Amino acid sequence: MTVRRIVANIAAGDISRARAFYGDVLDLDVVMDHGWIVTFAGGAAAPAQVSIARAGGSGQPVPDLSIEVDNLDEVIGRLARAGFPLVYGPAVEPWGVRRLFVRDPFGRLVNILTHI
Repeated sequence: MTVRRIVANIAAGDISRARAFYGDVLDLDVVMDHGWIVTFAGGAAAPAQVSIARAGGSGQPVPDLSIEVDNLDEVIGRLARAGFPLVYGPAVEPWGVRRLFVRDPFGRLVNILTHI
């Protein structure tokens, strides 16, 4: 048996609001849209993983999603222009990442990070 894909599912009443955050801010592509579900993906460079955590590190809560990017400063600018306030950070963490926490349009806590 081989796991072929892992997808995080987020319940939302108005899925159209996802495009501003996951599409515009994070440059993810819509790979499926059935009207009742929209799936965003980052291509082969974004392999699926699942993490199980009892803490979020640095005294933070466990985020719902973690998304690694290549340019955190660009994301910070996009978040500001789109009106998404940072919940935490940006912070350089002792385990070698620079990250921030932000809430997506549905209230999910998203950890956006880059390795340093």
